[in-house]
Amino acid sequence: MKPRSLRRRATAALAALAACAALTATQGQAQAAAAADTLTPATKFYVDPHSKAAEQALTDLRSGDFTNAVNMAKLASWPQAEWFTEGTPDEVRAKVRSLVRKARAVNRTPVLVAYNVPGRDCSQYSSGGAASSAAYRQWIDAFAAGIGDSKAVVVVEPDGLALLPSDCGPGVDPTGELTAARVADLAYAVRTIKSKARTAAYLDAGNVLWRPVGDMARRLLDAGVQDSDGFSLNVSNTHPTDHNARYGTWIAKCMWFATEGPEYARGHTDWCATQYYSAAAPNDGVPGNAVDSADPATWHWTDAWFDQSVGTPSNDALHHFVIDTSRNGLGAWAPEPGKYSGDPEIWCNAPGRGLGPRPTADTGVPLVDAYLWIKIPGESDGSCTRNTGGTIDPEYGIVDPPAGTWWSDQAHALARNAAPRLTFNR
Repeated sequence: MKPRSLRRRATAALAALAACAALTATQGQAQAAAAADTLTPATKFYVDPHSKAAEQALTDLRSGDFTNAVNMAKLASWPQAEWFTEGTPDEVRAKVRSLVRKARAVNRTPVLVAYNVPGRDCSQYSSGGAASSAAYRQWIDAFAAGIGDSKAVVVVEPDGLALLPSDCGPGVDPTGELTAARVADLAYAVRTIKSKARTAAYLDAGNVLWRPVGDMARRLLDAGVQDSDGFSLNVSNTHPTDHNARYGTWIAKCMWFATEGPEYARGHTDWCATQYYSAAAPNDGVPGNAVDSADPATWHWTDAWFDQSVGTPSNDALHHFVIDTSRNGLGAWAPEPGKYSGDPEIWCNAPGRGLGPRPTADTGVPLVDAYLWIKIPGESDGSCTRNTGGTIDPEYGIVDPPAGTWWSDQAHALARNAAPRLTFNR
């Protein structure tokens, strides 16, 4: 490469990094909209100037990888959530307080994830959590105390409801005691976090191809979603944004139907149409005459049931939600048919994915309060094996990094494959 060309590319990379730093330094100069609510279309989220993506940009620059350096600088300019997964009450209080103060100093709203519920992730890739319900509640008390009177958006326990102890397999919770404790812990977390006047809390509800609509609606109601600002969808997953928006709308309408709707429907979330079945469809065996979760073209039957049975309650009467778009730009991944005999773990470090819609609270979708990058782009989901019985992930030919570990190759791919194309956050 000619020296002049090398200097030109190095200058471009340095300029990109400088732009990223300048964005963070001047965040506080933007005028925030005067509003009582924490999350409005005008909300601007906090960008960590020392994120892993920012560090990777410098690493790439030093190694002469200017293309990836620029991409990482672009990635680092966009807001991402901060996860709190462990620590003593004193430690989490201090860490949360430090984050919200940094965000407050530049007039931005941070996005936090509380992820420490006992028995999380069925002891799988992201296993861990507090040692007991009592320990968890002390941790949540400290988490909320750290927020204090600052603005914050909190996603409460990803997968905590979609993967209850009763879902973890035969014999895990034969009496139901663990599941009851989980639901009570989540309800406590929501109430405690929402006790902070300037905090918006969203209780996680899995994703569009996990729990049926009525099942998730029931779980949300049992876990106190009525005390929150709504629920979150698609955390750490790749399902398309519009599919999750549809699912979230069905859940919101189902909860209204079973609580505020016709008297005969009270308590009956189980009557709601789902992404798997609708009583409004003919269900006569003719192709297209039943709901197929893998074919969104058939979901109009689910829409039809809600139109017929629920009608059009006002958006203000329905629970709102946020969607994680950190890895869903190209939609969900599916392996070649027949490649794997067991579960291919399509959610786990899905190959060839890209960043999705940029984080914003101005979604243009009435019930969707924000698109957020909740899962940190570039962090591994764990050592996926596609249920092949070994330790190697056959999609990558390596042992994947442990859950939560920064994986530069994945970060580079997500940025390179971003849809829409990755640009700087201006």
